Amino acid sequence: MQFLDQPIDFEPLADHAALTFVARVNAQQLMAFCGAAHTAERRLVALWGSDERDRDSQNGYALHIAFDMAEGLACLTLPLATENPQFPDLALPFPAANRMQRAVHDLIGAAPENGDRRPWLRHANWPAEFYPLRRDTPDARFAAVNEEYAFVRVEGDGVHEVPVGPIHAGIIEPGHFRFSVMGENVLRLEQRLGWKHKGIERRFVNMGLGEGAKLAGRVSGDSTVAYAWAYSQAAEAISGAMPPPRALWLRALLLERERVANHLGDLGYLGNDVALSFGLMQFMRLKEDWIRLNARLFGHRLLMDCIIPGGVAVDLDAVGAQAIVDQCQALGDEVTDLKQIYDEHAGLQDRFLTTGRILPPLAKLLGVIGLAGRASAQRWDLRCNHPHEPYDRLEPKMAIERNGDVAARALVRFAEIRESLNLIRKIVSEMPPGSIGNLARSTADKRGFGWIEGWRGDVLVALETGADGKIRRCHCHDPSWQNWPALEHAVIDNIVPDFPLINKSFNLSYAGPDL
Repeated sequence: MQFLDQPIDFEPLADHAALTFVARVNAQQLMAFCGAAHTAERRLVALWGSDERDRDSQNGYALHIAFDMAEGLACLTLPLATENPQFPDLALPFPAANRMQRAVHDLIGAAPENGDRRPWLRHANWPAEFYPLRRDTPDARFAAVNEEYAFVRVEGDGVHEVPVGPIHAGIIEPGHFRFSVMGENVLRLEQRLGWKHKGIERRFVNMGLGEGAKLAGRVSGDSTVAYAWAYSQAAEAISGAMPPPRALWLRALLLERERVANHLGDLGYLGNDVALSFGLMQFMRLKEDWIRLNARLFGHRLLMDCIIPGGVAVDLDAVGAQAIVDQCQALGDEVTDLKQIYDEHAGLQDRFLTTGRILPPLAKLLGVIGLAGRASAQRWDLRCNHPHEPYDRLEPKMAIERNGDVAARALVRFAEIRESLNLIRKIVSEMPPGSIGNLARSTADKRGFGWIEGWRGDVLVALETGADGKIRRCHCHDPSWQNWPALEHAVIDNIVPDFPLINKSFNLSYAGPDL
């Protein structure tokens, strides 16, 4: 990489959608790379661990760290000792690494040398010496026990704590939020997540590539297209089966329809959180019509199982294409009218403006990504920064705001709906003819990566096969890992009643990081 004084010997992987480079490094090289990457303003994409004792008895474990580079995706692998595996703490240059490192410790027992070692996923639901992703760990069930978690406490006259969750009054997912407040003003928020841990990474092991695609598409139900596409990219890099051009354009169509559906829902709920129930009803009506057409044309409201390694499982005929074009026109007109109502509604704007701000310097420091990052002037969108087919031909426009508040995050959603509708019309009109799939056969002992800009931010899938060609390790990384810490900062100096609004403006995934 160009910014390194002592270049690391990177090996390019098989050519696929995202150019990917891998290298094995020692701790000194890793820290030098991290320092140089931070100085060059590159992003930490993901961090995860693996058990390698069956391959290397001396270096029994490994830490994998993926970075965004100008050249593409760079993945560094740090071998770790079999006994007492430890690695350098990367949270200082990259704050988002903190929780990822804690998850690595919970899952394989490798820990940062001087960093935060509080449990993140474990929740005392399994013993402290039980590591689910070690290869010799048996399947087991344990009785859940109460746990005293070491929240950071704020001391002072008039300061008290308000615990919220993990069970909430509604159907939202579980998460514990510990507020330190003075009156109604929030001095500090600390999150305790991980309540949705489902053992997905362990479940991947020994699956075939096709079976793994179904599981990847269910990591986070609102992002099934993004995860399935990223997984399929990784599987295709392993198998060497490149999807036909028509399949790639159909994938982009499905991804943009997923983006629109989620933005419609969010804009409705944001209106509801400021007592504008009219906004909720109108946007949910539009979302319902949108996903009903998904079901009619592609067989599933949320578009599950439409993307498979080697291509897609669905096609689009002329009648369906016209239905999509007509729906885009009608939806675009209605969203334009609703945006005008939101813009001119004094009560809504009073609640949105300056609420939950993440200013650009803080967003840059924390590594905020996706739509939340773009609302704080972070110019990052994989469709634009590392475009692959068909986005290299579609040339999407990036939606950028600078104020970093609830209003800015709403404006990014409005702009992205408008741009996605334009992209969908272009996809339908320019989609090439031809087949929609190629056979993807697994290859033994290979690695592949997939990297897709979902509606919430970029999704990474790192996939590896074993000697039998079955999945040895699959790590799915959700953009919410990067953005949950930012929410703790966004709520400071706001009032407690504004937290639901701020939280919804980010709309981060609980399930996505809790693998």
